[in-house]
Amino acid sequence: ELLGNLLDNAMKWAKSAVAVTVAPISGKMTGSGKEGAVNLFEISIEDDGPGIPEDKAREALKRGRRLDETKPGTGLGLAIVADLVNEYGGVLALERSSMGGLKAVVRLRSLH
Repeated sequence: ELLGNLLDNAMKWAKSAVAVTVAPISGKMTGSGKEGAVNLFEISIEDDGPGIPEDKAREALKRGRRLDETKPGTGLGLAIVADLVNEYGGVLALERSSMGGLKAVVRLRSLH
């Protein structure tokens, strides 16, 4: 569900390219209430679309909120992603992609 929503969003807004990266990382999980060193993995999905202005990123995560209504959608995708990441104790960040559009970064604990 998480990946499907992020990929759907990236494909909808991309001009011509979407990049997906999944990588193991080591570090601390901050903001999750479970501090300390853990094994993590990071999923990064980015596109070359218009992106989301930094000051609107938090608004984009609200259920039913659409920042741009020129394309079809319900405004639920990013809110569902945020809920799922929170449920699994992870962290979600919406950033500017080096490709010019949105970069959604999800960090989750490794199951191993």
